[in-house]
Amino acid sequence: MGIVIDLIGAAKAGGRKMLAVLIDPDFGADEAQLERTVQNACMAKADMIFVGGSLLTSAAFDRCVELVKQWSDRPVVLFPGSPAQLSKHADAVLFLSLISGRNPELLIGHHVTAAPTIRAMGIEAIPTGYMLVDGGKPTTVSYVSQTVPIPHDKPGIAAATAIAGELLGLRTIYMDTGSGALRTVSPEMIAAVRKSVAVPIIIGGGIRDVKTAQVLCDAGADVLVVGTAFEQDPDHIFAMSEAVHG
Repeated sequence: MGIVIDLIGAAKAGGRKMLAVLIDPDFGADEAQLERTVQNACMAKADMIFVGGSLLTSAAFDRCVELVKQWSDRPVVLFPGSPAQLSKHADAVLFLSLISGRNPELLIGHHVTAAPTIRAMGIEAIPTGYMLVDGGKPTTVSYVSQTVPIPHDKPGIAAATAIAGELLGLRTIYMDTGSGALRTVSPEMIAAVRKSVAVPIIIGGGIRDVKTAQVLCDAGADVLVVGTAFEQDPDHIFAMSEAVHG
């Protein structure tokens, strides 16, 4: 119980930054490219592999997770866009509550639907406060979730929201601008949240280069999540891993 969250907590306590490679289940339809990405992630010593997406068009979600687990020696963590994105092959699931929005289905509704399945599967659930931040253009997650992102230049709103999540007992805060975003969560916003909460901070969306990764880690991010950049160039994982861990 609590193996993955304990790993994240131990890394934070030791000042070690972590890299999570995000795999879109639809991307997994190309099994050769999926295997290459997973193997590169392991060789580059990425810390975790996340699987999930806001909109799933492929029916092969469970098969994708099974293959990732088969090819990986890293923890495999579900990053579900809906209760349908669950698999017994994963090690853990981010039990996401969209605390930046006011859509009741994403605050508690989907959780009630998914909870019995997660309990039956016996996989670790990590209570996570998910905060959508404006990344410069509408993204799939903002459209599907029907929520308004936190403005990019309002770190105070983000900090207050994160504090609320921590007081509610959430174990991590995940700030995301969404896949394909034009920009990342700002360093100023990350720093404001870092000063406000003690739980680990996960950052995703728009992270495409080493310099950006370093800036976000310096600002206070504990885990960086990168997906699209690795789909376009699986070998980029090595440089990104070195930047995060360095």
